[in-house]
Amino acid sequence: MLRPVIYQLWTSYSNMLFLTRNRLIVKKGVDFKQIDKEWHWDNFILLQAIVAFLVLHMFPTSETLPVWNKNGVVSAVLLHVAVSEPLFYTLHRCFHGDYLFSNYHSLHHSSAVPQAYTAGHATFLEHLMLTLVIGVPIIGSFLIGYGSLSLIYGYVLIFDLLRCLGHSNVEIVPYRMFETIPFLRYIIYTPTYHGLHHAEMGTNYCLFMPLFDALGKTLNTKSWNMHKNKCLESGKNGRVPDFVFLAHVVDMSSSLHAPFVNRSVASLPYYTRIYLIPFLPFSFIAMLLMWAKSKAFLNSFYNIRGRLHQTWVVPRFGFQYFLPFAADGINNKIEEAILRANKLGVKVISLAALNKNEALNGGGTLFVNKHPDLNVRVVHGNTLTAAVILNDIPETVTQVFLTGATSKLGRAIALYLCRKKVRVLVSLRRRLVLQLISSIDHKLHRI
Repeated sequence: MLRPVIYQLWTSYSNMLFLTRNRLIVKKGVDFKQIDKEWHWDNFILLQAIVAFLVLHMFPTSETLPVWNKNGVVSAVLLHVAVSEPLFYTLHRCFHGDYLFSNYHSLHHSSAVPQAYTAGHATFLEHLMLTLVIGVPIIGSFLIGYGSLSLIYGYVLIFDLLRCLGHSNVEIVPYRMFETIPFLRYIIYTPTYHGLHHAEMGTNYCLFMPLFDALGKTLNTKSWNMHKNKCLESGKNGRVPDFVFLAHVVDMSSSLHAPFVNRSVASLPYYTRIYLIPFLPFSFIAMLLMWAKSKAFLNSFYNIRGRLHQTWVVPRFGFQYFLPFAADGINNKIEEAILRANKLGVKVISLAALNKNEALNGGGTLFVNKHPDLNVRVVHGNTLTAAVILNDIPETVTQVFLTGATSKLGRAIALYLCRKKVRVLVSLRRRLVLQLISSIDHKLHRI
């Protein structure tokens, strides 16, 4: 169970955009198609577990394995460098040939945004090859009498850890380490290094050690400069979003459907899943921590027609919006998010769900009145819908018949049209309501 946990933790970290947004290598979101394709990413773990069971069954031993054997660690490292690394490099280059790539390896490269789960997204033949690569140091150490429990667990988990590192799409390896000890860049790869392989595919074939790319003359010459630039960029703010959707957490169960908690669950239609119930106490603890100290954070992003859209989350749960003593704290968090968006240069911020509650802040008017010099447009779903409808009405129109409920949306449309000297026709009942409102608002009597 430790192996899936490693991949899950790496994937969760990659999706914590409030921590990793400036360190992303491929600055794209993971779409549902990729998640669906990688759904069975853990097949290789099951295969390797079956192979290990068969090996133990075919070659039983009556000896009790020692917990630790330092000679086993040395032999495993030597076998990894001398056998596993060149074997993987050779096989990997072969899988980039026309036939093997078209029929097998292209599946692995079909994922647009590498993540830890992408490491396991491959065909059965590739899983067999990887099983051979990972098995050589372990079986070899046992054959020469240096096997131990720590060797099995340690090598396999470190192997998984490094595979996740290369596919994480988040650069965390400091470039100064390579500047201080230059030879290290040939000993351990980085997410940027392996990301270049996914981007250009004709270079950087190594397992973990770029030394073999250097020996095979397949090392991408841009690797070191790109790694340094990615590290330097991590200290700067990235592209400013054009639009921010300011949401909040709904309840304990929905919080477990966040992409950084479990992206597979987040990709499915929402409902309370029985297997997530044991994790509700963790959600409760997270709620208390966010209540004590937190601020609005980035949850997801996407690009539409060249414009960057982000979803920020106010760290409050739905039930907290109905607690009278929590109102001021919630408004402070919303105000902080609006001011931050204004400072960054965001064009529009939309208040979602209970963040626009009339009883809480008058649908956002509290912040607009308090900060009249805001450059960012503070809107919500009703105002956006009204804007779309009004934009579709030709300027030559002189009167409009308005039907439907006398809601906030209907009132906003009617009042705006009146200000534009457009006559609004409604039923008698709705007319009385709208006339009352319009008489208060600029003394308009065109309804």
